[in-house]
Amino acid sequence: MTETQNNTTLTLSAQIEALLFVSPAALTPAQIAKVLDVPTRLVEKGLDDLTAECNQRGIRMQRHQGRVQLTSAPEAAQTIESLLGLESSGRLSNAALEALAIVAYKQPITRPQVDAVRGVNSDGVLKSLLNKGLIEEVGRAETMGRPVLYASTSDFLQHFGLSSLEELPPLDASEMQAEVREGE
Repeated sequence: MTETQNNTTLTLSAQIEALLFVSPAALTPAQIAKVLDVPTRLVEKGLDDLTAECNQRGIRMQRHQGRVQLTSAPEAAQTIESLLGLESSGRLSNAALEALAIVAYKQPITRPQVDAVRGVNSDGVLKSLLNKGLIEEVGRAETMGRPVLYASTSDFLQHFGLSSLEELPPLDASEMQAEVREGE
């Protein structure tokens, strides 16, 4: 049996799963479609099917910035950390969580914009989040001084057990302002 014949015995979602499993980086649906020589709309359907299948297992589909990858289920984090001999995930300070939430909901966003929402300088907090891989530099704003723009990463999604940014709870600006005032 040739390789091509062997691939036809697998379902589309199984072929997609195999590609995502061996890929060192997240893939776009268009990249998957090209490799499998099928229309992108069929790949999207296969990804939806695979997502449903994965929800019953120890892996999850993660979508971020138009790319897809396989990740371990967040519920398995403690077991995986134990196997790999890792310390339990470090806790984030309240300041880091606050800045991270601002970046996640308002991305792409500049440091001065984060400072304006928080009311304090965010240099140190943003550096910490960059070092932890939870945010990344995604470009520069087209304003005076061309400040760096920040956005969340796929590691952010994985850290919080999210498959995509669409899973973030809806933001109620009035509740957020009340919480910020209470914390002062």
